[in-house]
Amino acid sequence: MKRFVVGIALASGVVILMPGTRALAHHSFAVVYLEQDTIEIEGEVVEFQYKNPHAWVFVQGTERNSVGGEKIFAAEWVSTSQLDRNNIDKKWFKPGDSVRVWASPNKNPSDNRVRLKRIERKSDGWKWAGNRGDVR
Repeated sequence: MKRFVVGIALASGVVILMPGTRALAHHSFAVVYLEQDTIEIEGEVVEFQYKNPHAWVFVQGTERNSVGGEKIFAAEWVSTSQLDRNNIDKKWFKPGDSVRVWASPNKNPSDNRVRLKRIERKSDGWKWAGNRGDVR
């Protein structure tokens, strides 16, 4: 009987701990962004944050076909390890670089965070498109 009680206690502990491990897992982009939609943004890089869990490209510009004015969009990109595989480092974008971004908009229309799907640097025509990597 003692083994049975200890077994139940251990099993209960495992079940109780399991939900906590889910909190450490990677979130789905679909929780924050409208993945089925794509917006186009044209503007200039304000800042490039090369960090984990995701890099960020901050672009001051306008959303194509939008009546809204210019604003700063925070585009959530992929991890630095994924960027490394595409030979993209922390010096890849500089403030003032002219870019065109395709992104999933935020579910909250007042939040300027977007999920970067594709980016093009106008000065040299360099392009990156999702998991396909560099699409020069």
